[in-house]
Amino acid sequence: MPALPFYDPSLSYEENYERGPFGSFSENTTYPQPEAAPGQTFLGMPVFGTFGIPAGPLLNSRFVAAAFRHGFDLCVYKTVRSRALACWPFPNALEVEITGDLALRQTVRAHHISDHADNTPPQTITNSFGVPSKTPDVWQPDMRAAVQAAGSGQIMIGSFQGSGEDMAQVDDYALTAKLVAETGAPVIEANLSCPNEGKTGLLCFDIEKVVAVVNAIKKEVRDRPLLLKLAYFEDDALLEKLVHAVGDRVEGLCAVNTLQARVVDTHDRPALPGRDISGICGAAIRWAGLSMTERLHNLRSQYKMRFVIVANGGVLTPSDDRAYRIAGADAVMSATGTMWNPMLAQEIKYGK
Repeated sequence: MPALPFYDPSLSYEENYERGPFGSFSENTTYPQPEAAPGQTFLGMPVFGTFGIPAGPLLNSRFVAAAFRHGFDLCVYKTVRSRALACWPFPNALEVEITGDLALRQTVRAHHISDHADNTPPQTITNSFGVPSKTPDVWQPDMRAAVQAAGSGQIMIGSFQGSGEDMAQVDDYALTAKLVAETGAPVIEANLSCPNEGKTGLLCFDIEKVVAVVNAIKKEVRDRPLLLKLAYFEDDALLEKLVHAVGDRVEGLCAVNTLQARVVDTHDRPALPGRDISGICGAAIRWAGLSMTERLHNLRSQYKMRFVIVANGGVLTPSDDRAYRIAGADAVMSATGTMWNPMLAQEIKYGK
């Protein structure tokens, strides 16, 4: 069985929230930075490094504080909402059997990670939570504690998502952005890339609505850098339209979120209760993250824009981090890779 990750897939989301993190993240060890003072910047703020963990596995301030102690200098608090929403039923993370790259709209077979045949960590997993959230009276003080857990040269990023439909959802994005900003989060991230949001599936593909969301957030929160979390765009023209519409209005674009796939068990039945489709993350989607990074870099140059590119998708090793930097990323993040390798930030900083 692989080493215990800091988010334990054998437990429910609620059990992880209450009892986690696990593995070395449960220890109080603080790893020293390689320099005496921050030598890099992210959005004009001094940082020791531009590697971190995206929205997803850092469920609360205990997880965030542990990530900071392990040298992940950019940490994203799991996406929150203006109202409570329960998590999808357990299980929420399964190992995916796939060789090579995940094709778009592919059907994949999954099994429990505890059934792993050898002692190596999984390379590709599902990620199916449904963007659960506590109420603001719970997550606001906890996010404030996560902000305060950041050491010198580290940044806590607050991720959020609007609830509701049509203009009510646009207004709720602005409200939730304000609630996140009230915690002192120095950077905020609007999640536009989860299923069933917007008239064409994912909200980030609905350019008119994205513009409305950005305008509403910027009107409500004027003093915080705003990042937008995107999915993979198949259509080059649509991605260019998005960048042209908001690239000079936001401070950064983050890509990619998971790729969607039909996930089945050994009997070709849905492997996750209540949903046929699940997000896939890990090594099999690295191609998508690299593609989006390179295309965003080219569009940024074409339009002479200054937004930062925060890249992720299949970052399991220092060489994956380097590949993203070459493709044009200003910052790189890893979720699946760091869950089973909490020393990844140290390996990248020290060139291992």
